[in-house]
Amino acid sequence: MVIGTTIIIDYFAGIKISKSTGTQAKKWLVLSLIANLGILIVFKYAGFLTANANGLLSAIGLDLRFPLLELLLPLGLSFHTFQAMSYNIEVYRGHQAPEYHFGRYALYVMFYPQMVAGPIERPQNLLPQLKNLPDFNYDNALVGLRLIFWGFFKKIMVADRAALVSDPVFLNPHLYSSPHILMATALFAFRIYCDFSGYTDIARGCAKVMGIDLMENFKQPYLSTSVTEFWRRWHISLSTWFRDYLYIPLGGHSGSKLRMAMVLLFTFLISGLWHGADWKFVIWGGLNGVYILVERWLKWPYWASKLTWLRRIWVFALICISWIFFAAPDLNRAWQAIVELFNKPSFVYYGHKELYKDCFYALMGIVILKWVDWQIYSGKTLNNLLPKSVYLRWACYFILLWSILLFGVWGEKQFIYFIF
Repeated sequence: MVIGTTIIIDYFAGIKISKSTGTQAKKWLVLSLIANLGILIVFKYAGFLTANANGLLSAIGLDLRFPLLELLLPLGLSFHTFQAMSYNIEVYRGHQAPEYHFGRYALYVMFYPQMVAGPIERPQNLLPQLKNLPDFNYDNALVGLRLIFWGFFKKIMVADRAALVSDPVFLNPHLYSSPHILMATALFAFRIYCDFSGYTDIARGCAKVMGIDLMENFKQPYLSTSVTEFWRRWHISLSTWFRDYLYIPLGGHSGSKLRMAMVLLFTFLISGLWHGADWKFVIWGGLNGVYILVERWLKWPYWASKLTWLRRIWVFALICISWIFFAAPDLNRAWQAIVELFNKPSFVYYGHKELYKDCFYALMGIVILKWVDWQIYSGKTLNNLLPKSVYLRWACYFILLWSILLFGVWGEKQFIYFIF
């Protein structure tokens, strides 16, 4: 019902925008944006805004409370909203012709492989493909199935196994020492990467089977040598969305250094809020914005700039610290985990045998993952990493399959980004 309403509004708004000029076209664009953002705010942020307003009223001594709204968040609403908004923005800018076929436009917005958790497609990429759907192609199906298989490996073998370490530690950080929290933090970094990029691989694979090419959403982000580079490699569809529709229009590429810094920090704060109606996400976004501002102001010394792996380790450490605000259930436990990380250097083995076992199995998967990532970073593709011999190729399939069956985690852990 919610998605259907926005589809109808955006479909007619796109046609009206294309047939109007100047102020009239802008009015239709604003109407479309208000409809999309309004629905997103009501369903995702109403409770958050109301709770904070009540807290502020209480702090200043006013005996007034707004009723809390508890609405069920439609699955993938944030992704759907941003994809729908990009369509009318591109029509307004003249970069995309309006889609007059209602069914095709609805399919663009609700294309099932990527509707729930992206990638957030631009109309220029997806709509032309939907207009000219190809016949079944064996090679496309093979490439797609390999992507799906690799996505399940990331999710079941690495992400969900790493979750068995990170979840209990961040749930009760006061029960663990610094090395435990350090271990959980590093594993959560791989958990969220494998969870999200694993879903993206599955989505891209499903689309490829049907002959549709979705954009690549991750490019080995943990091989980045700067936080700026990391955000060019992580969740690319969202990063470029904020760049093109928020950062640049607000003057992020022009004006004084102060203005550019303020726009960049604002963009990252909004990006954090997009991820969830919680202050921990806002802090996570702000922290990444501060990282990039500091990078712009401070340059690596000449000798350190040549040590690529030193820079990669440094960037990974910074990103891991920010992930703590993602991993912890709330802001209090996120801060507690950071305090304990630097406050309990002892390493207590007793009582955590299962934790170490799960850590070992997760590391097995991470070793395979990083080898594949490095090969892709060096210029290969997932398909040409496989042996040309059909027997060796199928041997690789069975080894990967048995590793998932034997060491993977089979439960009810949904993809992390489904909640956004």
